[in-house]
Amino acid sequence: MFEKIEEKFQKFCDRFVLNFIEDDRYMYLVKGLMITLVVTFFAVLIGALLGFIIALIRSTYTKTGKLRILNFLCNIYITVIRGTPVMVQLLIIYFVIFGSVNINKVFVAVLAFGLNSGAYVAEIVRSGIMAVDEGQFEAGRSLGFTYAQTMRIIILPQAIKNILPALGNEFIVLLKETSICGYIALEDLTKAGDIIRGRTYDAFMPLIAVALIYLVLVIIFTKLVNSLERRLRSSDH
Repeated sequence: MFEKIEEKFQKFCDRFVLNFIEDDRYMYLVKGLMITLVVTFFAVLIGALLGFIIALIRSTYTKTGKLRILNFLCNIYITVIRGTPVMVQLLIIYFVIFGSVNINKVFVAVLAFGLNSGAYVAEIVRSGIMAVDEGQFEAGRSLGFTYAQTMRIIILPQAIKNILPALGNEFIVLLKETSICGYIALEDLTKAGDIIRGRTYDAFMPLIAVALIYLVLVIIFTKLVNSLERRLRSSDH
């Protein structure tokens, strides 16, 4: 019995060495992880900035009737982005929009995922703004605040507290969506695992390693979001 266990353990070690140690193949995962984190970080920034701007435009139109043309353009953007797969958007940006130029693939991925995330963040933020009681707007105006001041000082802080879990979930989804970067030959984390599989003809270890890395990243990000949410709640007391 012990001999069988020892034999299986030895086979496991041999496969581990073959997949990760031999020829420094673990570096594929390290480099792929760095690219995944870079793409996710900058896509989150673009998505958050774009989403907040669009949410403010749409909520302003709903409450005041102003910015009609901008609201119309924002509606088109949201409809197109939410109505088409992110992988198709990535391929269109790389092979169609930038097909005739030599462009950095990381930039293309950041742009594609940032634009995609912006549409979803916009709807999340807008729902948070619209969920704030109308009396809060009236209270701000009665204090002499302008619409912009009321939104910035009174409405947005309350909205952000309410939508933080949804925003955190959107960014976690964005992190996992970057796994399709390999379709434009960008060697992200998932592509790195596939490269190792192609070198060793062993799919189990590299792909399980990729899955575990994503899982750890999601757990860490979830913990950070939960910690921030608790701090915001404690500030209310």
